Amino acid sequence: MSLETDRQDRLFVIILGTNEIASAIAVHLARGGTCVVLSHDPDPPVMRRRMAFHDALFAGTAQVEDIVGERLDDAMQVLRAIRGDASRRRRVIVSSLGLVDLLPIRRIDVLIDARLQKRQIRPDLRRLAGLTIGLGPGFSKSSNCDVAIETRPGRIGLVQRDGWTDAADGVASRLGDLGAERFVYSGLDGTWRASVAIGTHVEKDLVLGHLSGAPVMAPRDGVLRGIIRDGTEVPSGVKLLEIDPRGVLAQWTGIDDRGRAIANAALSAVLRGAAQRFGLVVQPEMSGHA
Repeated sequence: MSLETDRQDRLFVIILGTNEIASAIAVHLARGGTCVVLSHDPDPPVMRRRMAFHDALFAGTAQVEDIVGERLDDAMQVLRAIRGDASRRRRVIVSSLGLVDLLPIRRIDVLIDARLQKRQIRPDLRRLAGLTIGLGPGFSKSSNCDVAIETRPGRIGLVQRDGWTDAADGVASRLGDLGAERFVYSGLDGTWRASVAIGTHVEKDLVLGHLSGAPVMAPRDGVLRGIIRDGTEVPSGVKLLEIDPRGVLAQWTGIDDRGRAIANAALSAVLRGAAQRFGLVVQPEMSGHA
């Protein structure tokens, strides 16, 4: 896939969020040469960090499948990277800069809200970019975005043509034979401390971390699929960790089926919107990644 505008420069895409869904979309877009910036938002904390570019904020770089994310926190650094040579074209930028800081850098072609903030009020994104896409609860093409995409189990990747995307219902998707019981949620606001690595095989009731000094234990046997980064300040009611019970089928790196389905839906929306709005030229090899 190649994404080039009639101005013969790359599409400039900002994705709000550094979680695994934001990262899956970034991977799909970066493979086509799109310039992608992931803007970190602390709400909610990122848990599936080996499936995301989030840890580039701490280590400087992070890799998801064949794409590398690198941290840049200065607007001029981001601008230089956008104008960089072809060697940077299979990289994405991961930044602590917020949308307000990124807006002056260059006209935004596509803005994607992938923060998956289930209970937050959504701002109207439509005047901030040429094409705006909202993922998950709280989006409507008639109110705050150009394209609204479902992320709820059973409707993953569907474009909401009329009305609002489904509200959060508290029902977790199934992974193996487990639903919500594979997660541990924070019962209070506090500081999270943990030293167990993602991908570790754990047994039920093993202490995996402490929230403001209180021990937090594994809810099941399995593989630690995700855990919030040590030292994070967390609010009550968020996921602290996740156990994958599927044995040899467990996955804690790369892009999973849910992430790929949502990323494909977002990529299709970008291609359709860009063709209409920016005079996009799609090369034949695009079909291999859509």
